[in-house]
Amino acid sequence: MNGILTSIIIPTYNGLHLLSDCVESIREHTDAPYEIIVVDNGSRDGTKEYCVKEKLILISLPENTGFPVACNKGLAVAAGDQLLLLNNDCQVTPRWLSQLSAALQSSPDIGIVGPITNYASGQQQIDTGLSEPDELIEYARTFNRTDASKWTEVRRLIGYCFMFKRSLYDEIGALDEGYSPGHYEDDDYCFRAVMGGFRLLICKDTFIYHKGSASFKEKHSEEWDWIIEKNRNRFIEKWGIDPRQFI
Repeated sequence: MNGILTSIIIPTYNGLHLLSDCVESIREHTDAPYEIIVVDNGSRDGTKEYCVKEKLILISLPENTGFPVACNKGLAVAAGDQLLLLNNDCQVTPRWLSQLSAALQSSPDIGIVGPITNYASGQQQIDTGLSEPDELIEYARTFNRTDASKWTEVRRLIGYCFMFKRSLYDEIGALDEGYSPGHYEDDDYCFRAVMGGFRLLICKDTFIYHKGSASFKEKHSEEWDWIIEKNRNRFIEKWGIDPRQFI
């Protein structure tokens, strides 16, 4: 068992039905030290009461300021030497954290790692032929076996399950809140990490379940395309390069 503490930061907004499943999966399937920090973006669905009842670390914000802001609030109070941003619409799977940690700690220059899943873009999505959460978690029970030959170096990881070293955070800082309410802040962070000399790995030996942009689309469905394009343009203006080339 890896003795390094991981701070798992879960932003949420009116997603108690998702959050409770996410927390339950962490408690059932995590085999390494962790703390859970929930950053509530002004929910009105009983999220705060649930977090108090379940003795989770809670940061309660008065309104929904978006994903990057919520993540940064969580990162600011995190105690772990490994920092993990997790979407509330994920359910984790057996050995997930110890396997991600093995990859992250495999070399001093590994800065960020992420698993594969059923719903993502680029190389982090695989087709299992299954669709139900219970089926996919059972699939992972057999699939998840540490295998360094399945770690793939990339220049981009997606923020649905995004784990990085505190040394990286100390060097490059927090997420860029200019991408609020969300989208491309994870691309931006990856780009900054690579510029800082860190490497990124997809852990293709570790599968978790991801429902897929559930809370974000619920809040922003009408302006979804506009937000994506606005933040893509922000990235291009900031770095002089199109983030889509890394997909």
